Amino acid sequence: MPARVGAFVLRTLRNEGRTIFVDPVRRLLGRGPAGLLLAGVAVGGVIFFHALAQRPAGADVVRAVGGVQGDLPLWLALLRTPVSLYVPALDLPVWAGITQLFLAFALAENSLGRARTLAVAYATTLAGTLTARVMIMAGPDRWGFGLPPEAGQVLDTGPSAAVVGLFTYISVVRRAPVVFLLTGGSMVWESIAKPNLAGREHLVAVAAAIVLGLLHGRRRPAWLPDPRGLLRRTKRPKRPKRSGPAGPAGPAGSGSVAAPDSVAPAAPSAAEMPSPRADARVNMDI
Repeated sequence: MPARVGAFVLRTLRNEGRTIFVDPVRRLLGRGPAGLLLAGVAVGGVIFFHALAQRPAGADVVRAVGGVQGDLPLWLALLRTPVSLYVPALDLPVWAGITQLFLAFALAENSLGRARTLAVAYATTLAGTLTARVMIMAGPDRWGFGLPPEAGQVLDTGPSAAVVGLFTYISVVRRAPVVFLLTGGSMVWESIAKPNLAGREHLVAVAAAIVLGLLHGRRRPAWLPDPRGLLRRTKRPKRPKRSGPAGPAGPAGSGSVAAPDSVAPAAPSAAEMPSPRADARVNMDI
């Protein structure tokens, strides 16, 4: 039995290592530096905002541009959410977070593609942000789900929710139970050991990533429009060409109207034409 269990564990780790790390690295070697575009942008944004927040005036700018809180108006929170992906938490070690951020975006970009990576990162972050607002609106006395109003002044998690969501989504799609247990288990342990708003948002990000991963590869419902069709350029119907009046090259096409000056002169009637007898009579008189 121990030998079988050990063989199963080794086989699982080998399969996960191939699907999670080896295949993305092969794609990265084939694509070159372009395969690290999202990871580079994410790391550069975090470093920029972290350096800017070290000054008092810069901290106010960072908070005004990418700071998301539960007591903000919804439209303002949605407007700041994309920028909040690059605003790190000031009470956490930034270099450790940068390493996780780079690894998560690099693996996701070379495993899922750029569009899906951005969609998963934004969707999981937005799910945590909106759920936190619902918890604050529910109040602290609602089945242990709600939060006190003071939680509305706490900043959101920033890029950490996107990192957790990407790792969870990859583990569900690639069927990597070890990575899934490490990611989800660490978030559960964090929420138990240090119950705060960030821990709850991380759990919501994990749940949203699980749902998105289970929906991966499913057929699109008939009532849901195809997003790729919206991006295609619709072909305009060709208008029939209007043919102009007849020119020196030839007669006008079918359905054309001739110009007034091109109308042929009418033939004279029989009454207006002179007869041969009248001409002969005039000659005899002369």
